[in-house]
Amino acid sequence: MATAQETANREQYLTFRLGSEAYAVAILRVREIIAYVPMTRVPMTPPYISGVINLRGSVVPVVDLAIRFGMQAAPVTRLSCIIILEVELGGEATVMGIVADTVQEVIDLSPKEVESPPEFGPRVQVEYLKGLGKIGETFVLILDIDRIFSVAEGLDLLSLREASQTEPVSAQAEAPDAQSEAQAGSHDPEQPLETPRSSSRPPSKRPRKKPD
Repeated sequence: MATAQETANREQYLTFRLGSEAYAVAILRVREIIAYVPMTRVPMTPPYISGVINLRGSVVPVVDLAIRFGMQAAPVTRLSCIIILEVELGGEATVMGIVADTVQEVIDLSPKEVESPPEFGPRVQVEYLKGLGKIGETFVLILDIDRIFSVAEGLDLLSLREASQTEPVSAQAEAPDAQSEAQAGSHDPEQPLETPRSSSRPPSKRPRKKPD
């Protein structure tokens, strides 16, 4: 039976999946979870930066951790989502998103249930892990979200956010609200959207009258 001290020391984590691996981030870093939306790509950014989204008027960079960890990006499904986190980049608190294949659950772990990461084995570099959380007979990889991005990469993300704020983010990359979701539901995603086409035919000319 857990003592009062052990109960007080338990921490909560949000678990999610990337491919076949289960990961976790401290719940205190999680602001919200939103459905996957198309993003505005920004030129000259690293491949793992998916782009930026408009989250209620704020420009939020989004990172694909699968690509960041050297894995193949998974196809987007109805379970794909974006986890909005607060991380520290360059000594500054920054809101950013990470792409997840699916979100699972919130778990409680005591210090005894978190083991030091092994020197080999996980596909994620050991320096990016806080430890391995034990859940029954399985483990979840607990990420050190601040260390995943180096100082240089953090500055890239900060510069990306500042640069994006100078230009309006595409409405296509705006996180959906209830009204937009309702409007989106009226369109069959299997059918292409119709767009008006301009005629490429030149204007007709009247035949010239032959001189008498």
